[in-house]
Formats: sequence, structure tokens, C-alpha cells
Amino acid sequence: MKFTWWKILCIVLLFFTFTAGFLVKVPYIGNLHETIRNFYFHVPMWFGQITLLSLSLGYSIAFLRSENIKHDIYAAEFAKTGIVFGILGLATGSIWATYTWGEPWSNDPKQVAAAIAILIYLAYLVLRGSMTDIDKKARISAVYNIFAYFIYIPLIMILPRMVQSLHPGGMEGAKGGGNPALGGNSLDPSMEWVFWPAVIGWILLGIWISNLKIRLEVSAHKNLIK
Repeated sequence: MKFTWWKILCIVLLFFTFTAGFLVKVPYIGNLHETIRNFYFHVPMWFGQITLLSLSLGYSIAFLRSENIKHDIYAAEFAKTGIVFGILGLATGSIWATYTWGEPWSNDPKQVAAAIAILIYLAYLVLRGSMTDIDKKARISAVYNIFAYFIYIPLIMILPRMVQSLHPGGMEGAKGGGNPALGGNSLDPSMEWVFWPAVIGWILLGIWISNLKIRLEVSAHKNLIK
């Protein structure tokens, strides 16, 4: 992805997201009121994290097949950016929850699952930092990354939907039944024209940040790259 068109697209989409996200009229759903604007930021960050961690998984598999250190660098940097997006997702979610649920942390299953998922990937970074042998670190990290991903997906996409949750898509919770207007096909049509460009913009931003870090790491390990 050496061409600049996608970077320009990223800037345009995020500028549009921030402008429209704060200025356009939004539907008043339940007790969300104006806080629903956070939907343009909070949810796309999770889309971005899933994309980045999926790319990290792909490069870990590629490393195990090729043993090219460059693939390990790609896997690590995409995972790091994915962790940042996850932390930002938790932060924006906590701010939103303060106004809609009355407290920043409600031990909601999806909140807990997201926090556990981030801890799993933080352990991935700790594991990498605990080894000095480059080849050993790359092999063990790749295997861990594969297992981490297939724990991560059920944690944030399957298990929270099987229990009571304040989040949309889960069973109705005790504090008002979550936000059903944001779940599944019930996303208000008036929000879609801002939401989907926001998703693409945040994903491109994550890839852009990762690519900058990858270039630095590749430059620092030129002698090890095939």
C-alpha cells in the first residue's frame, strides 16, 4: 500500500466523520439523546481493532510458513495498534456509559470481555519482550497470536450475546434493556451515511499508523530481513 490515495481517503473520511458526527441531526432513541453521536467513534474503533488483529493473525501465519522476520514485524505492529484501538474503544465506551447507564463501568459482559481481550494481547507484548532470541521470539509469538485471536473472537462477538447485557445484540439487561436501536438491522438509516464512512476511516487510520511503525522496525532490522 505505497500509494497515497488511501491516505487521502482516510483524512477525508475522518474529517467528514468529525464534522458530520457533531453537527448533523441525530435521532433521539431511548435515553441516549445527543450521546448517540459517540456511536460514530466508539463502534468504528472496534471495527478497526478487529481488522488490525485479523491482519496481525494473517502475518503470524505467514511467518510460520516463510520464517521471514518481516512478517513477524508486521504481525507485532498491527497487534500493537489493535491494542491501542481497543483501549480507545473501552475509554469511549466508559464515557458513553457514564451518561446512559449512570456509571463508567457496570461489569457488563461485553465490557468485561473486551477488557480480557486487551489483557490477552498485552500478554502477547509481554511475551515478546521477555525473549531476546529473534527467531525464537518470532515463532513463539506467532503461535501465541493465533491462539489469542481465536480466543478474542468468541470473547467479544459470541459470549456477550449469550448472556444478559446492556449492549445491543445481547439479552435484555436489568438497567433498561440496553440500546436495542443500535443492534443488528435496527441501526437508524439516518445514521448509516455517517457511520460506514467512519468505519472505513478508522480502519484506514489504524493501517496507516501501523505502516509507519512497520517502516521504522523494518529499517532497524534490515540485516535480519530476507
